[in-house]
Amino acid sequence: MKSIKIKRIYDPPELEDGYRILIDRLWPRGIGKEEAKLDEWNKNIAPSTELRKWFDHKEERFEEFSLRYQEELKTHYSELERLFEIAKKQNLCLLYGAKNPNNNQAVVLKAILLKLV
Repeated sequence: MKSIKIKRIYDPPELEDGYRILIDRLWPRGIGKEEAKLDEWNKNIAPSTELRKWFDHKEERFEEFSLRYQEELKTHYSELERLFEIAKKQNLCLLYGAKNPNNNQAVVLKAILLKLV
């Protein structure tokens, strides 16, 4: 398996990113689609609007957010498998827009993908 990494969408793209996928439901402010250099924007595996609004990027809610997001992802197992297959062939870069590098959906999604091994 190649690497699965997480990166803020605002960080410059790099060759070693591999397959770049944005996993936010909303397009990040201030960045153009060309500038983002995406291979894919997958809103289906992003947290639901309701969960995103409830979480509101509050650190004290991250643990509960993580559990709820994992529950949501159970309905997208085929998408998770597809991403895992991509990661087997090339680097996979999960892109997010949040400011906190430790408390965001990419952290949760990466952990789930690594469990599929």
